Amino acid sequence: MSLEITSIPVLRDNYAWLLKDTRTGMVAVVDPGEAEPVAAALDNGRLDLILLTHHHADHIGGAEALRAQSGAAIAGPGSEAHRLPRLDIALEDGDRIALGDETGTVIGTPGHADGHISFYFPSKPALFCGDTLFSMGCGRLLEGSAEELFASLARFGSLPDETLIFCGHEYTLTNGAFALGLAPNDAALRQRVESVQRLRAQGKPTVPVTLGVERQTNPFLRARDCAQFAALRKARDVF
Repeated sequence: MSLEITSIPVLRDNYAWLLKDTRTGMVAVVDPGEAEPVAAALDNGRLDLILLTHHHADHIGGAEALRAQSGAAIAGPGSEAHRLPRLDIALEDGDRIALGDETGTVIGTPGHADGHISFYFPSKPALFCGDTLFSMGCGRLLEGSAEELFASLARFGSLPDETLIFCGHEYTLTNGAFALGLAPNDAALRQRVESVQRLRAQGKPTVPVTLGVERQTNPFLRARDCAQFAALRKARDVF
């Protein structure tokens, strides 16, 4: 395993994720919402690849400037090419993307955005899921349907519990309060919420988190069917 991952807080509550293949030195960034914090985190300015999960401005805002500064290639969902920075690599479900000796798989995950994709690197294992899955939450249905997002989350079902979730936002505190309101006597959930509260009180991030923990504490992953999932998403929208 040679994948080194660093969080970069951007904008109000977004995360960009810096990936480095330590064997080759190649560097990528996932969802750079703004350029300056990413550029400041680079070693000697090296950036080889910019990975975009979807078209929303808070995930792509720094991509063009970073390409101009570094010459990095931009890769993202081909179905969203008309509303993304110019793509050097257009991706679709099932494609593979290389970063040095590391190889990621593209997983189509529509729901929050029509052409949303996620990136899975099995060597870590690490899942970069943009706004599809959050810790104790999931994305809003801004473009797609509950059926689409429910199916997208189900696609993570085959991934191992130790998979680290690298999502696009720091929403865990509010998500945890919502989840605990649904199941106030759930011991695993209460423990997770207390841990999150301590981390945020210290100004620390709550992600990454393992998929195993999410399977225990995320109400959206525990929904029995799409109807229950849709009802949970509607309730969370007004929480």
